[in-house]
Amino acid sequence: MATGGLERLRRRADYLRVQGAERRSAQPGLLLQAAPAMDLPGPPEFQGIRIGFTASRKVGNAVLRNRARRRLKALARELLQVHAQPGHDYVLVARQATPERAYGDLRRDLEAALKRLKLWRAA
Repeated sequence: MATGGLERLRRRADYLRVQGAERRSAQPGLLLQAAPAMDLPGPPEFQGIRIGFTASRKVGNAVLRNRARRRLKALARELLQVHAQPGHDYVLVARQATPERAYGDLRRDLEAALKRLKLWRAA
C-alpha cells in the first residue's frame, strides 16, 4: 500500500537491512534510518522511495503509538515525497516526544535528519 506516492516497507527483513546499514540521525522528535534500496530496478534517480514506520512501547500505550505513527506518516507524505533522495529505503522511528511535539518542530527534525545524512534534495 502506498502512502501518498511512497511505497511502504512491509517485510521485517527490509527493516533489519535498513537498521543494519547504520545510517541514522537521531533528532528530539524522531529517528531517521536510511539505506540504499537493494532490489529496485533501474538507476537510482528513477527508483522510488520506500518508507517504514515504527513505534515501540517506549513511546507509550497503543493510543500514543498510533498517534506517533500517524504523525510520522503525515511528515513522510509532506517531506519525503518531495525532498528525499530516491533509490533509498527509509525508516522513521517514533521517540517518546513524537506524539506531543509540535508539528513544525517534527518537520524541522525530519529536515535536519535528511540534511545530516546528505539525503536532502531541493525541490
